[in-house]
This record gives sequence, C-alpha cells and structure tokens, in this order.
Amino acid sequence: MPYHKDKQQAFQAAQQGYEQAIKANGAALESSADPDFATKEQMFTQELNEALQQIDNALEVASEHQRVQLKQYQEDLYNLRKDLY
Repeated sequence: MPYHKDKQQAFQAAQQGYEQAIKANGAALESSADPDFATKEQMFTQELNEALQQIDNALEVASEHQRVQLKQYQEDLYNLRKDLY
C-alpha cells in the first residue's frame, strides 16, 4: 500500500484496513471448526498486520481528532492480536 501524504486519504486507508481486519477476524472465528480455519486465520493475521501499518502511516500525518480515532483502532487490533496468540 503506497504511503499517503494527504490526511484524509491516510485516515480512510487506515479505517478501511481496520474494517477489513475486523471482518477477517469474524470470518476466522466463524470457521473455527472448519478445515478452512488455518487459511482464514492466516488471512486475518495478514489483514491485521496491514491495518496496523496503515494506522502507523496515518498517525504520521493525522489531525488531533483523527489521531484519537486511529489510536482506538490500534488498541482494538492489538487486543485482537493478543487474543489470537
């Protein structure tokens, strides 16, 4: 994902990454009894890492209001990752 200099674009990319990671987590949890679970768990891990990177990039240019929301996204994702391992 290219680095976004524009505050709004960076925030939107981080927000989208966050939402995709949340969806991937839900898909992995729903399939915990499936033989597909390992694949979905791997997809979640990849989405999670990408979302955290997008959030880090957005934090570099974020407004104060955006920074508060991005920090919340970051905390939520760290908690999901902690629960995973």
